[in-house]
Formats: sequence, structure tokens, C-alpha cells
Amino acid sequence: MAGTFMGRARLAGLGVLLATGILPQAQSAWSTQPGQTPIRLAPNVEAQSTLEQRVTALGHGFDGIVGIAVRDVETGWTTSWNGHRYFPQQSVSKFWVAITALQAADDGRLDLTQNATLTRADLTLFHQPVAADLGPNGYTTSLDNFMFRALTTSDNTCNDMVLRHAGGPAAVRAMLERNHIEGIRFGPGERIMQSHIAGMQWQPAFSRGNAFFTARANVPADRRRTAFNQYVEDPVDGAMPESVVAGLARLQRGELLSQRSTARLLSILAAVRTGPQRLKGGLAPGWQIAHKTGTGQVLGAEQAGYNDIGILTAPDGHHYAVAVMIGRTATPLVTRMALMQNVTRAVIAYHDATGFRGEAQLR
Repeated sequence: MAGTFMGRARLAGLGVLLATGILPQAQSAWSTQPGQTPIRLAPNVEAQSTLEQRVTALGHGFDGIVGIAVRDVETGWTTSWNGHRYFPQQSVSKFWVAITALQAADDGRLDLTQNATLTRADLTLFHQPVAADLGPNGYTTSLDNFMFRALTTSDNTCNDMVLRHAGGPAAVRAMLERNHIEGIRFGPGERIMQSHIAGMQWQPAFSRGNAFFTARANVPADRRRTAFNQYVEDPVDGAMPESVVAGLARLQRGELLSQRSTARLLSILAAVRTGPQRLKGGLAPGWQIAHKTGTGQVLGAEQAGYNDIGILTAPDGHHYAVAVMIGRTATPLVTRMALMQNVTRAVIAYHDATGFRGEAQLR
């Protein structure tokens, strides 16, 4: 169902108040008179209803299992489709690794300026462009640069390097619990998780050449299909779309990291090069996005996990946290990207309908 019961109850109550004239039907969330402090006005109920209907139509009309969530960062209003279902994150989980590392840096437990050396023994699976930089003595750079590469190019090996120095999967889970971020799971790490999705147990030899793909091709079809289905239905790295946008909103508001670390992470997410035709492809002139993609394994015609999450920033500075998470689909890539772009366009249309000027500009 789109939205939440509580969200609909609030909208119904506001509709009564508007009908009786107790509250004005506002076109923005904030209003000021010269020399006065900004005051909160009623939300634009019609615009919210329109966005809810659009999110519902997009989710219902998609041929596959999909979750969509949109959260107005400044007001907290949220609407969703399948917002409380767990979806595979895949590389979206790199977002939580970065927050874990940056919180450790804020607390003085990790120095991201320190160098670390990557060797061939550290290589993992799938997308790892850093492998091309390995020389006879490995590849040495700062942990901050490993984090930058992990997020902007979705490099699995770079992410593993940051994860290891931040304390491993247990540290990420502890960060989620410590910050009361519910509805987010963090898996056992890329190597183990991807092997299990394919119906295998991780072997160090899988990181070399095409060894993983060769071994996966030899897995009996029924065993691989069972493992694939189990992952989609109960993903070990699963996340609820509404929980994802709540986390993104808290990052934007500076509630998870120091001001410096918040700015650093947002700048990296704004530089992400993967998925230019996902959420980003629906941007209007003047709009910006800081985002992270995630892409899972394919079995036959189906893919488990095709995602994009991010923070949209309007020309006036207003922010929206958005998550589109496709758990399973056999639709063409262009159809999936069109869905994501249409979610972005729906958010922009909502913003235009409300006439938000942005809280920051009115304070």
C-alpha cells in the first residue's frame, strides 16, 4: 500500500481542518512577514495526495517486485509503495559502510588519512576496477580515497578495505543499532554473500580471473535457483525503503555525522558515476542528486536487486530523500531506469506544486 496508515490519518485530519477553515491551505511549508520569525503552515494536502497516487501507480504498474519511498527532508512527510518490505541492497550497503567509517573518524577511532596497501589477496568479486592499479607491490592510497572509489565507482574491493578498517560487518550493525536505524540489515560481506546467492561457499580462488563465474556455471540449476529465491525473499542485506529514506534524511540534516564528515559524504555521493540514467536521469535543470546505486546477480532473465537511493536538492535548497529498490525483475534495463526517472520527476512535480522556498532560506 502507498504511504502509511498514520500518514493517511494525518492527511484526513488536515483535510477536515482545511474544510472548516481552521487552517489555511498553504502553498509552502513556511511563511514569513517582514520582521517576523518563520511560522509553520499546513502542508499542501492536494500535492501530497497527488504524489502518493503517482508513487502507487508507478509501483503497481511495474512488472516486478519494487519498493519506492520518498521523504521530504525538511518536513518529514513520507510516502511509499512497499515501504516496509525488505529489499536486497547490494551496493547500496556501501552507504552504511561509509557512515560507519566516518563516525569512527569523528570519534577519533579511525584516521581516514592513513594509507593502506591493497594486494591481490584482497581482491573480491564482480566490479573492482582498482584491480587494474595493482602493481608488484600492490596499490597504496588513503582510506579516504578507498572510500571515495568504493562509493563513486562502486568498487567492491575498495569497499572491503574500508569495511575491514572500520571494524567489519559487526561494526556496521553496531552503528545501525547505536543510531536507532531500524529496518536495515547488513550482510556478512561481499565474498560470502555473493557466493551464497549463487548456491556456493566462498573460496579464495574465486577472486582470480573468471574463477567465480566458472564455478557458478557448474552449480546445479535447482540449487542455484533455490539460493537465488531465498535471497530475494529474505535478503541478508535487506533494507526497507522507508528506513533508507529516513537514514538519508538524517544524514542531510547532520544528525549522523559531524558537519565536516556530513559534507564529505554528501560531496562523494554527488560525484557518483554509476547509474547516470537511474534517479539522476529524471532531474530537471537546477536540480542536483547525491546518490548510491546497487546492482545484483542475474539468473536466467531475472535480476535480484537493481537500486538507486539518494537525496534530491531543488534549486531553492529543499531536499527529498528517495529510494527505488527493485527486488526482482526481468524487465529491460531501460524500463527499470524509466521507473526511477519517473519517481524523480514525480518528486519534482510535487515540489513545484507545493511552492517550497526552503527552510534554510527563511531562517
